[in-house]
Amino acid sequence: MSTSTIQTSLIYGVNDRPPLRDALFAAIQHLLAIFVAIITPPLIIAKALGLDTEMTGFLVSMSLFASGVATFIQCRKIGPVGCGMLCVQGTSFSFIGPIIAIGTVSGLPAIFGACVLGAPIEILVSCTFKYLRRVITPLVSGIVVMLIGLTLIKAGIVSCGGGNVEAPDFGSMQNLTVSVIVLVSVIIFNLCPNRYLRMSSIFIGIIIGYATAFAMGMVDLSALNSSTPHFYSLLPFQLGFKVVPSAIIAMGIVYLVTAIEATGDVTANSMISGLPVDDKGYTKRVAGGVMADGVNSMIAGLFSSFPNSIFAQNNGIIQLTGVASRYVGYFIAVMLVLLGIFPVVGIIFSMMPAPVLGGATLLMFGTVAATGVRIVASQEMDRRAVLVLATSLAFGMGVELMPDILRNMPDSVRTIFSSGITTGGLTAIIANAVLKVLVKDHEKTNTETK
Repeated sequence: MSTSTIQTSLIYGVNDRPPLRDALFAAIQHLLAIFVAIITPPLIIAKALGLDTEMTGFLVSMSLFASGVATFIQCRKIGPVGCGMLCVQGTSFSFIGPIIAIGTVSGLPAIFGACVLGAPIEILVSCTFKYLRRVITPLVSGIVVMLIGLTLIKAGIVSCGGGNVEAPDFGSMQNLTVSVIVLVSVIIFNLCPNRYLRMSSIFIGIIIGYATAFAMGMVDLSALNSSTPHFYSLLPFQLGFKVVPSAIIAMGIVYLVTAIEATGDVTANSMISGLPVDDKGYTKRVAGGVMADGVNSMIAGLFSSFPNSIFAQNNGIIQLTGVASRYVGYFIAVMLVLLGIFPVVGIIFSMMPAPVLGGATLLMFGTVAATGVRIVASQEMDRRAVLVLATSLAFGMGVELMPDILRNMPDSVRTIFSSGITTGGLTAIIANAVLKVLVKDHEKTNTETK
């Protein structure tokens, strides 16, 4: 589709200012599409680390707050930071595995230390991206995306069973019934011809599952008591800050990959918004978008939240609504900040029974894995590519399925390699680079022999 064709299909362009009613309507649609995606990572991380409801609610609230700030910076474009388009940001699924690994070994302060001190890697990538793309190829990116989905499916299944494998009711009929109801609801609404019901399918599925779980007596309301504060104080380092070099390395590997993903998201957004993708302006938008990913992740870490990245799903909403105005992003940002500073929002979702979350996320994670498969399949799968894929999956899924293989290793090694995403991603980068050199040398030798 040509740029001119996309431009004529838009109701409001990137720099247009829609009337208040239209801006609010578009902002709510974006919010419904990304709300679940924002709160899911902190919920999964908190349950994996065994945090209580109060702490889980705080992490959810800070994720909403950080997403609001990040979205404003991305849309507003402050100096070289930001792409200046309607790009919504939120907590990235890519970091869930490494964060759980870091938190298990070194605790929450080490997570936030790694978030802040690993983010400059992505900022550096924004300045040297054309060189790093030779190393982090689409094949490598596809493998990492595939690993993200595959490793998270395990977390989704555990949530479907009840969240705690050791609990007596894990895998009970009650838990599985709730998760299936949520999953089926999401699928039904996603297939609905009404575009708004389709965009809100995950959110609606969670509401149905939450109501079902409440009716079955699975929701504990004890967290909603008089001691709950009216709003959170927005102070940095509320949950601590700790420098662990191995944790920073583990996070840095994922930051490299998310820089590639951000480039693709900004490119897609530019095309949908009717902007050229072959001029200096495009290069600046990409560099600003990737740099904002890094800067916003640092800000998120300072406020006890997790790394942020651009959400691809919002590109589809721009197409559906015809509204590409970056000013709509300001309304989205304000909504997210307001949701974040009121504890009741985070606590309500932290009380969500694990099967409800599992039913909603299982399809999401499967979709992520399928996206990775599609990226890999779009590349030429010669013998070298197959070897890179096989090696990366073997190492990545190996440590994910059998984490005890690293139990006799030092904590620094376990922190880096206990996540299948970082292990498989690092393997993909190294294997792709080494095998590419070996293949070239082999072809050169064959040519000289002939």
